[in-house]
Amino acid sequence: MPDSADLEPRVREILDAHSGVEGALLPILHAVQDAFGYVPEEALPLIAADQTLSKAEAYGVLTFYHDFRTRPAGRHVLKLCRAEACKAMGADRLHTQIRTKLGIDWHGTTADGRITLEPVFCLGLCANGPSAMIDGRVVGRLDTAKFDAIVGGLE
Repeated sequence: MPDSADLEPRVREILDAHSGVEGALLPILHAVQDAFGYVPEEALPLIAADQTLSKAEAYGVLTFYHDFRTRPAGRHVLKLCRAEACKAMGADRLHTQIRTKLGIDWHGTTADGRITLEPVFCLGLCANGPSAMIDGRVVGRLDTAKFDAIVGGLE
């Protein structure tokens, strides 16, 4: 968790940068997550007040979108495509195997803090499914052997 002495000034800086921008809640949430790696709970009252929203409204938006995190991610983020084209290529079975190997479920982080697992609902690699994204790099035709090689190469 960021130090509150660091959090408030940085959040206020982000809010000031979006001052006067209509519909700025999503860009603000993205900027806060970029700054801290997630959106700290302590930032929500500041964001809500700035956007003239209740804390519950801001929290509702934060938790509605899968790309926002409410706690720090692992050192690596693995996103597995859950779209129909990937499912047709066996993604559900593969995802079950991967979750079992990692010992976590969706939105979880391995005990060692190494990998956070997130679902994503299309990576645009429909012809190369099942697909994934690891640390922003897309991977097509994922299978357990390719998964093992990728994960084995991570620190």
